[in-house]
Amino acid sequence: MVEPHYTHIWDCCCDHGFLGASLLSKQAGAKVHFVDIVPDLIDSLENKLSRYFTDSAWETHCLDVSQLPLQRYEGSHLVIIAGVGGDLTAQFVEAICTQHPTLNIDFLLCPVHHHFSLRQKLIELQLDLKQEALIKENHRFYEVILVSSASENTESITPVGSQMWRPGSIKQLETAKEYLNQTLNHYQRVQLGRKIDVQHIIDAYSEVKISMCISNCTD
Repeated sequence: MVEPHYTHIWDCCCDHGFLGASLLSKQAGAKVHFVDIVPDLIDSLENKLSRYFTDSAWETHCLDVSQLPLQRYEGSHLVIIAGVGGDLTAQFVEAICTQHPTLNIDFLLCPVHHHFSLRQKLIELQLDLKQEALIKENHRFYEVILVSSASENTESITPVGSQMWRPGSIKQLETAKEYLNQTLNHYQRVQLGRKIDVQHIIDAYSEVKISMCISNCTD
């Protein structure tokens, strides 16, 4: 989903920088920014990048993701936030949009949970869907969502997803079915616990229709 036209790619909550390093190898025209709030991680990462990526454009930032200095850098921005919860991801996206209301920003998001609440926040912020996918790796499911603050004939975001329920292969079809069943079972257990009312979420996922997409579909 990382297209080649971006000027700046922000790998947020980068940890050891594996994702950003991979992008440095593939995105020759983009400057990759590594962002993490842990000083020791950033210091270690900067040493490694200085050793192995001497001919690449990169920069490290030890700061909170909500404080990204996007205004300092001209060009197009892709902000990647992966590996944290959906609620925290929503807070980051909202803070970035609030601080940079005039910038057209793409966000590539892969939360570890709380997808429903994250999608509700993305809808509230009036972001548009560019692409989404459902991935299963090491027995875990991940929703990968690419959204934009610039309307460019894109789809509207839905609370339970849209494109990912239109699989283009038998393998993707089975993954979608398994994920939908697991998600419904999870929220049904939560509802039975009576600590929080999630019936509206159960109803929303119960209406999902999975259908094979043979042509003109996003991979």
